[in-house]
Formats: sequence, C-alpha cells, structure tokens
Amino acid sequence: MPNQKVAFENQSGHSLSGILDLPTDAPVAFALFAHCFTCSKNLKAAGNIARALNDAGIAVLRFDFTGLGQSEGEFADTNFSSNVADLLAAVDYLGREHQAPSILIGHSLGGTAVLQAAADVESAVAIATIGSPSEPAHVARMFAGSEEMLREKGEATVNLGGRPFLMKQQFLDDLERQDLQSSLGALRKALLIMHAPLDNIVDIDNASALFVAAKHPKSFISLDDADHLLSHETDSRYAGHVLAAWASRYLPAAESPEALEANHGEVVARTGGGGFRTDVRLGRHPLVADEPLSVGGTDLGPTPYDLLSAALATCTSMTLRMYANHKSLDLASATVRVEHDKVHAEDCVDCESTDGRIDEFRRSISLEGDLTEAERSRMLEIADRCPVHRTLHGEVKVRSKLV
Repeated sequence: MPNQKVAFENQSGHSLSGILDLPTDAPVAFALFAHCFTCSKNLKAAGNIARALNDAGIAVLRFDFTGLGQSEGEFADTNFSSNVADLLAAVDYLGREHQAPSILIGHSLGGTAVLQAAADVESAVAIATIGSPSEPAHVARMFAGSEEMLREKGEATVNLGGRPFLMKQQFLDDLERQDLQSSLGALRKALLIMHAPLDNIVDIDNASALFVAAKHPKSFISLDDADHLLSHETDSRYAGHVLAAWASRYLPAAESPEALEANHGEVVARTGGGGFRTDVRLGRHPLVADEPLSVGGTDLGPTPYDLLSAALATCTSMTLRMYANHKSLDLASATVRVEHDKVHAEDCVDCESTDGRIDEFRRSISLEGDLTEAERSRMLEIADRCPVHRTLHGEVKVRSKLV
C-alpha cells in the first residue's frame, strides 16, 4: 500500500505527524481517521482499516493528536476540544494539499471527536464511529482513583492502557462542557455506528445512545466478538471493507475505466496508476493480479509467478484426470501444490546451468482413490507430460510489438 509521511500545523503551531495511505489509482475520495484515546496513527487496526479503504479507491489520512506518537506538544495540555481542533487542522491540510475529506472516521474517543467536529466540515458527507463513547465525559471513568487528586492538586499521573500519562484538571473541566447530543441532532450527514457487543472498554449502550440521538440516514453494524482495539486483523479489515461499501452510497460515482475485452484464447492485462494492481482478462474470465505489500504492491491478487505456478498446477491435475479417465482408474481427486523459487544454479545437481540463478518449481501431488502403487508411480510419470510442464522445459520465444 503506497503511503506518504506528512506533517501539518495545528492552531497552536505544533507540528502534527500523519500518514497518508493512497490507493494504487487516483483516489475516488479522501477520508480522515481519528485514533483512540492515547493511541497513535500506527495502531495496527488503523492501518488495516486504511488498507481496506484503499482497496475501494479511498485515500486515508491518519495522524497523531498533539503530544502523542510523533506529533509535537504536551499531551498534558490537551483536552477534548483541542482534539477537535486538531481534526479540523487535518481537514484544512487535506483541503489545501489534496482534496477535502468526504468521510470522517473515528475510533473510540476519536469517533466522539469526529462527531463533534463534523458540523464544521462541509465536505464531509459520511461519518463513521467505531466503539465510540456517546459522551466525551465517558473518558473520565478511566481516571478512577485519580480524579480526586486531579481536582485537589490540578494534575495527576494516570495509568492508561498500562502507560503513565500526566493529566490536568482542565481535561476534566473541558469534558464536562461538551454537549454532543445537540451536535448529533443537528448533524445532517450520513452516520454509521460500529460497535462490538462485548466491548469491555466502551459498552454497547453507548452505541444505542448515539443511534437514538442521531437523525437519519443512520446505520448500525455489530462487530460481533471483536475487542475494543480491533486487535485481530480480520475484525479491523472487516470494519474497513464494510465502511467502504457503506460510504460508497454517499460518494459521487467514480468513472470506471474502459472494460477489458479479450478474444477467445487471448489474455489481456492492464496496469494503471502508480501501483502494481493489474486487471486481467482471459477470454471471458476476469481476475486481478498484484504484488505483495513487501515489494510495494497492495496484495489484491496473485503475482505473475503465482499465476505461472497456477498454470503448472492446474495443467498437472487436469492431465492426471484425463489419464485416469482414459485408463478407467479409481482416481477420486488429484491435488497439486506448486512452489516457485529462484535458486543458485551451483546448488542444483541436475541442472545444465552452473552459474547465476535458475527457476525451480517444486510440485507435490496427492492422489486420492483406490490406486495400486504401480498406478501411483505411473501417474507421477504422467504428470511430467502435462503441456505446461513441457512448455516450461521446451524452447520458448516471446515476440513483442507496440500497437
């Protein structure tokens, strides 16, 4: 997934650190993601949600609030109102440098902040919260045992998520001044509330309160048995994909690229944008090819070598089925696994090449059925007669021209 490190100033002049996750092609929309209380933009769930949105062509800016992660400023001097101001600074940055966000997303208290800020973001048409409190003051419950000291001395060190944070009384005072219910009633934007029924940090009653206070169009998605931080990748990816599908209803229709067409026996591949995602058409059959994240791809489909391995595996299994049918053998199924690697020629005892690297395909064949050992051995020999196998071993020419 392509991404860019970015920085922008908030109203206090502090530099806030962010990551802009971009889809492989031109974005159909921009989204702004606000992380949970005391978390950072690098939370695994935030990255997974951004990746899922990128899959749908949506760019995502996630950033660290003041005093957290790599952003400047003192966390002790922040409060809910300053978080809202940081969000609006991020909105201004996107508007100046890219495109104003159409989607605002917030996780936990970040979602509550997004709801408070949404009325001031004219470009936003879709708002989503994930495990968010129905009122900012919910966070004060996390200060159990320290609230009295905060009010008496004006500050205290509070343990949050296993880490110590210096908090000041002004944080509590600011929470008490918020009126989220009024903001929700006047939102006039599409709202999606996502919450896990078993969330033990922000209980499900908060989602109910938000849903009741909001006006239509509003939607609710249960995150089943996910935890508050969406620690499991399947949960955060699911949240991101559902969010993208929901938001698409409120976004302008994107212009679809001209559909690929291929004649019978012809394969057509087209790679657009700046990434490796490639649309492929094999006759009347479409598929997507890509490269893994580790080499700059978006892992939306098999790699070219995966496809080559697939050609060998499928050809082998089909050849074995054809032979079994011809010989009336009791073959229930033939499962072929193929792995591909580049290996040093000097390590290959039966290769003609003696230097450089060669392509090695390792093929494992599993035969199910009432077959004798002789029949199994013969079928292993037949596997080498697969047409793709012979092509890989034969002389091959690729003739290219520009059209």
